[in-house]
Amino acid sequence: MESVHELSDRELLTRHADGDDQAFAVLVRRHRERLWAVAVRIMADPEEASDALQDAFLSAFRAAGRFRGEAQVSTWMHRIVVNACHDRLRRRKVRPATPTEGETLDVLANDQDLRGGTTHDHASRTETRLVVRDALEHLPLDQRMALTLVDMLGYRVEEAAEILEVASGTVKSRCARGRSKLLPSLAHLRNPRSSRDVTSERGGANPS
Repeated sequence: MESVHELSDRELLTRHADGDDQAFAVLVRRHRERLWAVAVRIMADPEEASDALQDAFLSAFRAAGRFRGEAQVSTWMHRIVVNACHDRLRRRKVRPATPTEGETLDVLANDQDLRGGTTHDHASRTETRLVVRDALEHLPLDQRMALTLVDMLGYRVEEAAEILEVASGTVKSRCARGRSKLLPSLAHLRNPRSSRDVTSERGGANPS
C-alpha cells in the first residue's frame, strides 16, 4: 500500500477531505517552510506571521472539500496564507513587509549595493529597511502585495497572479504603479556614493 508521504498534494487534500487524519499534517509539513516565508515577509513580525499562518491552516483544513482543482494545491495554500495576512493587516494595521537581516530589500536597495560596490554596515542596512518599509506603508494594499510577491519574494508574475487571483497584466500594472510611487522616496538609495566619499571630499586631500 502506498505511504501517505508518497502521495501528491492533490491526493493528500482528497484523502483529508475524505476523512484521513494524517493527510493534512503531511501536506502542512511539506509546504510549511515556504508558507512561513511568505507570512513573515508580509506581516514583518514573527508573532503576527505565526498567527496568520495558523489562521490560514485552519481555513485550508476546513475548505479542503471545496477545492476545485483549478490551480495547484500549493498555489491554493499560498492564496489562503496571503488572504489571512490581508485580513490581519486590515484589522490591526500591521506595518508592511520588510526583509529580515541579510535579505534583499527590493530591487532598488539591491541596486544600491551593486552600484556602490560596498557592503553596508548594520546601521546602514537598518536605515535602508526603515526607509523602504515606510515608503511601502503608503502604497495601496493591492500594489504593496504585488511588489512583495514579485520584488521581495521573487515570484514570477504569473505565479503572483495565480496567488492573488488576478490577471498577469494586473500584477504587472500594480507593480509598475507601485514602483513609480516608491521612486521619489527611494531615489536616494540609488546613489552609489557613500557618506565616506562625501566626507573625504569635504575634508580634502591629506597633507603630505
